[in-house]
Amino acid sequence: MTRRRRILDFGSLVSEHGYWLLALGCFLEGETVLLLAGLAARGGYLSPAGVLAVAAAAAAAGDQCFYWIGRLRGPALLQRFPRLEARAATLRARVGRHDAWLIVGLRFAWGMRIAGPVALGALRVPTLRFAAFNVLGAVLWAAAIGGLGWFAGEAAERVLGDLRRVEAPLFAAIAAAGLVWWWMRSRRR
Repeated sequence: MTRRRRILDFGSLVSEHGYWLLALGCFLEGETVLLLAGLAARGGYLSPAGVLAVAAAAAAAGDQCFYWIGRLRGPALLQRFPRLEARAATLRARVGRHDAWLIVGLRFAWGMRIAGPVALGALRVPTLRFAAFNVLGAVLWAAAIGGLGWFAGEAAERVLGDLRRVEAPLFAAIAAAGLVWWWMRSRRR
């Protein structure tokens, strides 16, 4: 397989499956996936508006699911996982006056992406209030992280020139770094 053929296959792979991978990644914790999607949008493989829409919708849906898990099973989950209970105690002290800021801000706080909505559900933050600020936070997060990927691609283009010749290894390196970061973080828990 020639180098040109590999690049063509890489581009078609991203174009055909990028949105599904983005949705799956953003439903859970998706900073790395969204950075890569922003980079792919910069390269013309994905639409910037499509990346924003898919990332925001998947992230909002994921957090809404975690909220409902907390709402329905919160007390049992908090007792079962002491670290989650410690994070919930921190949130409990702040929920009263600052719940809107917490709902939006937790999306940007690494390590709280799943625990935060579960805890807010367990703390009985009103459902419609959570949903409204959850969507706002998801849109802001998707724009910020996706935009960071876009501008990282622009900066890489200035340094490396035509990215088409190095984009497959570049994507692989970013994905590997994200996996290593996730693995190291999960081992600390």
